[in-house]
Amino acid sequence: MINLRWLLVMLIGMFVAMGLAANLGAMSLSLRALWQMPLSDMSWQIWLNIRLPRVLLAVLLGMALAVSGAVMQGLFRNPLADPGLLGISSGAGLAVAIAIVMPLALPAVLALWLPMIAAFTGSLIVTLLIFSFSRLARGNLPRLLLVGIAINALCGAAVGVLSWLSNDQQLRQLSLWGMGSLSQAQWPSLLACALLIVPTLLLLQTRVRHLNLLQLGEEDAHYMGIDVKRTQRQLLVLSALLVGAAVSVSGIIGFVGLVVPHVMRFCLGSDHRWLLPGSALAGAILLLLADTLARTVVIPAEMPVGLLTSLIGGPWFLWLILRQQRGME
Repeated sequence: MINLRWLLVMLIGMFVAMGLAANLGAMSLSLRALWQMPLSDMSWQIWLNIRLPRVLLAVLLGMALAVSGAVMQGLFRNPLADPGLLGISSGAGLAVAIAIVMPLALPAVLALWLPMIAAFTGSLIVTLLIFSFSRLARGNLPRLLLVGIAINALCGAAVGVLSWLSNDQQLRQLSLWGMGSLSQAQWPSLLACALLIVPTLLLLQTRVRHLNLLQLGEEDAHYMGIDVKRTQRQLLVLSALLVGAAVSVSGIIGFVGLVVPHVMRFCLGSDHRWLLPGSALAGAILLLLADTLARTVVIPAEMPVGLLTSLIGGPWFLWLILRQQRGME
């Protein structure tokens, strides 16, 4: 009952944050004032075609990043686990960087979707690599974390080479992509993300029992009737879809998948029946507030939202490391 109250409070908080985010910005838009204007008014067009898609995209991406982090932490049984550590975000980012620096001659419609296609391709390639190494490591999950660190290093080096080869305009695109931003939010990209993220979130919610049993250890989970290797592969693929969808439209926004599930574990406990929906709501609230702050703190300019999440997540990550170190002493 307490957990249900937490979820209800966060659901209300998410809608309040959505209302604030939709009204605040370089041009303040009040719903009461908009209600008295005709739909053809410029303020309505700004609210419907710029502000509202960005707010909804922040909700979707916040949910995707936070839930993927909760799944990774449950899968690895480690609060430091994060989709970024497996190299999924870096793989998607590298594919988008290749598309920016070495663009293909495509029709305008396909060129619009090229970054999203590239991000999905990169994330899925990294996932396949992780599967291959998991077989060699015989399902040893800590070794997969080391593989993820190596993939991150290789992708970072490759992006550095592409940055060196790029021209000024491409270099600026790469820089903004690496810092993460929701400034490109549009209804088509929002719809494409929703068609992937929403079903994936619902599918993960059906896997909460498997996640809970995996907390007992692989051997015990196997005795409880769980196909451990298959479950791990499914969870990795679903997490890759969430991260790939997020990176494809916003760039790399770090630490949401690390901070949010850890905080929710304090509030809701380790039962994934509550942890996954709680992480989804809290992730949406965090990214909504961070994006609103990024849009308003340096008006008329805009700060990349990835910088704000890194400012929050970096100290939190250090605190987690120190906390684990003290626990080992």
